[in-house]
Amino acid sequence: MKLIVGLGNPGNQYTKTRHNAGFLVVDRLAAKHAPGETPRARFNAAAVECQVGGERCLLLKPTTFMNRSGMCVGEAVGFYKLSPENDLLVITDDIYLPLGALRMRPAGGTGGHNGLSDIQRALGREDYPRLRLGVGVGETGGKPEFMDQADFVLSRLSDDEWATFSGAIDKGVKACETFVSKGVDAAMNSCNAPETPARPKRERPTETRPESKAENKPESGPGRAPSRAPDARGSSSNSPTEAPKGGIDPAARRSES
Repeated sequence: MKLIVGLGNPGNQYTKTRHNAGFLVVDRLAAKHAPGETPRARFNAAAVECQVGGERCLLLKPTTFMNRSGMCVGEAVGFYKLSPENDLLVITDDIYLPLGALRMRPAGGTGGHNGLSDIQRALGREDYPRLRLGVGVGETGGKPEFMDQADFVLSRLSDDEWATFSGAIDKGVKACETFVSKGVDAAMNSCNAPETPARPKRERPTETRPESKAENKPESGPGRAPSRAPDARGSSSNSPTEAPKGGIDPAARRSES
């Protein structure tokens, strides 16, 4: 049995708010693996049981509001006698990550998150896996300077932000599936790896053969006289050793003197 808990606040007024990132992942995970299943009230949560990769899973959305999430998690872990470090995954928002970024850790502090603080209080430990979805603004996350942190996390995502965040929810679903089937280490490797843009396809240059130099073949054909064979001495008419027309070869003149 694996326990997957998405953190958030119940009620329509909190739908698609940043603080309900965990609810959004669990909703999409349930729609994929338990389509049409009606959630039941269990462990102070809306609960859906399903199979993920052949493993029995319980998906929980606490109905106690964020600050008392530990009540739900503590009851479910105790009832099924689960090992928090191996069988529990908590999904939450993180304003210190840029919008749409994902981070999975096998343990860690609360980072000032009230839901994680209450879970740590209920379990008496911090070594349980958690998946964080970035809801911050800018390249490094965070909140706008003019907004209070509580107001910011309870604000709804804009249409432009939702286009980005919806893709992050799908990645969160895949991270949950990997956690269930292969464990937290494999989920961390796939979830935390930076995305590398696909390399553009390089066109293979067409191979060009060097043009062969034309051979100095004598031209022949009808109406053409065959090329005259070069002088036996191999010198051209402009050679300085060739005797000028109507003159005497200087070398012959020297031999006569």
